[in-house]
Amino acid sequence: MRASSLPKAAIPEFPVYIFDIDGTLLDSAADICGAIQQVLSPHVPQPLEFDYLRGFIGYHLDVCFRDVRPDFSREQLDALIGQYRTTYTGRNHQATKPYPGVKEMLAALPGRKSTATTKGSPTTRAVLDLFGLLPHFDHVQGTDGFPCKPEPDVLLRSMQAVGAIPEDCLFIGDSAADMEAGRRAGVKTCGVLYGYGKRADMERWSPDYWIESPIELLTRCLVQS
Repeated sequence: MRASSLPKAAIPEFPVYIFDIDGTLLDSAADICGAIQQVLSPHVPQPLEFDYLRGFIGYHLDVCFRDVRPDFSREQLDALIGQYRTTYTGRNHQATKPYPGVKEMLAALPGRKSTATTKGSPTTRAVLDLFGLLPHFDHVQGTDGFPCKPEPDVLLRSMQAVGAIPEDCLFIGDSAADMEAGRRAGVKTCGVLYGYGKRADMERWSPDYWIESPIELLTRCLVQS
């Protein structure tokens, strides 16, 4: 029997589930990378490849923009970030969609639910509302003026808002930044294999669980019920 066909262990039920957004609940790379390409196109000699830009999703925009233009000043980088936010919002999430099974998983998964995303809270709330996911969340937490993942701040704020301690929580995300932030926050982590991050990068932070689809989180939690 091949390893991939072996039964997978159940994921224990947690009082609180905290979700990353991009690459975990929403397939939003086309809008995010498209906005970055549009903003940076006047500043690069040739178009930036989609796969290259996708690797930065989940990190602060500074990481991408500094990698592309390390010579830019702080003022220039801030101007690019401002242009990105306007451009991204203007796309109206037309190329974004929930991953298959996300709605069903959120509706049926027991426990309280919150978010921990690099997006700001207002943008996060708006995009979840747009796709009919907002009613499934007890709290929406974005990165609002404090350090982004891999710093643990957004997770700590999310836990505080729902009155949880680290032992209560499972954090689900698709990037190494997610897994590092989860470890630093003291929560259990679940690595997403259908998103934008690379498994090898996430493995450095030893996720407690892995899932290959959103619905797998639900079915493996319900195995023990």
